[in-house]
Amino acid sequence: MSLREKINQQFNAALKNKNKTLVSTLRLILAAIKERDIANRAGGKKEEVKDQEIIRVLQKMKKQRQDSADLYKKGGRQELLNIEEAEIKIIDTFLPKQLSEEETKKICKEIIESVGASSVKDMGKIMGTLKQKYSDSIDFSKANIIIKGLLN
Repeated sequence: MSLREKINQQFNAALKNKNKTLVSTLRLILAAIKERDIANRAGGKKEEVKDQEIIRVLQKMKKQRQDSADLYKKGGRQELLNIEEAEIKIIDTFLPKQLSEEETKKICKEIIESVGASSVKDMGKIMGTLKQKYSDSIDFSKANIIIKGLLN
């Protein structure tokens, strides 16, 4: 079953169960996917977006909500913070599991050795390799900090 089908199934179930938070979040997700479909058609592609592209859309949506949550936290807006955190949890259910910090550190060490990196100047090579192999499962902001720590 494709990711799009899973999202649609959850959306229909949420409508039946009258779960307002889930319905609104899934509606936003489906709208973003539909927007990407339309953008692809304008670009010449005839088919709908695949799971890989849907994952990128979801990651972007999660990042936006995390940024908003940070701002609400700083501004003391607890009710809005709770809404953003609930949406993040819903989006997370459709994203691939992220690697732990220990696993990320191990992978970063292996890539640094395989690329032969010796300084921060080699960050581009390391991050490029990471993105090729682990684009869905690594948090790159954490990986960036880990790599800088390992290279210094």
